[in-house]
Amino acid sequence: MARGRPARATVYARLELQMAELRTRLGGLPSPKEAEYVWADIWHLEAHHSTALEGNTLVLREVEALLEKGRAVGAKPLREYMEVKGYGDAAAWVYREAVEKSERESGQLITVQEVRHIHHLAMSPVWQVSPHPDASDQEAPGSFRRHEIRPFEGGMTPPSWPLVPAALDEWVALVARIPSRMESGDLLPELAAEVHNQFECVHPFIDGNGRAGRLALNLVLGRLGYPPVIVLKRQREGYLRAMERADTGDYGPLGEILARAMIDNLNRFILPSVAGPARLVPLAALVDQEMSLPALRAAAKRGRLDAQQRSDGQWLSTKKAVEAYKESRHHGKRRD
Repeated sequence: MARGRPARATVYARLELQMAELRTRLGGLPSPKEAEYVWADIWHLEAHHSTALEGNTLVLREVEALLEKGRAVGAKPLREYMEVKGYGDAAAWVYREAVEKSERESGQLITVQEVRHIHHLAMSPVWQVSPHPDASDQEAPGSFRRHEIRPFEGGMTPPSWPLVPAALDEWVALVARIPSRMESGDLLPELAAEVHNQFECVHPFIDGNGRAGRLALNLVLGRLGYPPVIVLKRQREGYLRAMERADTGDYGPLGEILARAMIDNLNRFILPSVAGPARLVPLAALVDQEMSLPALRAAAKRGRLDAQQRSDGQWLSTKKAVEAYKESRHHGKRRD
């Protein structure tokens, strides 16, 4: 057994435990209408990191100003602002379609047309100011490439461009088999890793495949009831190495990255938004500007924060308990 597998299994188990709690006790993912600010925070962060993976240099505050207020703060090239604007538009559409029931009751987790629409939304703004220099009129945003792609660094070669439509049809069919494969015991993080990697192997567009692929994955995850993933820019090297491993059929490293990203979004954004003041949630979901995770964990271990420790070692507490702990700290400081 590989050294990373026991730790990976623990991460997968933690994800499913928290997902079970989200579904049974908290009613599942909140809709964008129910928690608009939560989803906005997620897609602001995703737009920043996903474009940064491709070389965009806007910092998070510049991304937030652009997406919230339509203001271009800073002095970066116009192309970079348009990259973020397009990604933000596409992410907002993806989250709305993923979580809310749509009129399109096709029964599919994703369609080819939706993939093309995601790419069109994500790439149209930047295309207006900086189109791909080699693109023909037939390769505009939302249209498949009509160029051959050189082999990737790890040696994988995308299919010849006339084969792209059929290859993407096969990818949609692969996605459609996720629920039945989960029922057979396959693990969601590694199924997600497989479909994400296979999309990038098809490389259906002349540009923007990484962005479109991550957005398409989040559409699928949302429709399965799972939170979206954000691959952080500091994870770029590990992410690319994991993608190369996935090219060989080893989906474990990429699956672990995706599982950890889902757990992070559950704890950072989703659980705090849907949990009432008395509901037990992981300490990571109770972190704020005043209380860091190490500080909460230390308080729980010392018995100063009303908390419970599960058999897997994870500490749980409530918003109400954290507020009481903060108040006790403030009283202590005033007495000093």
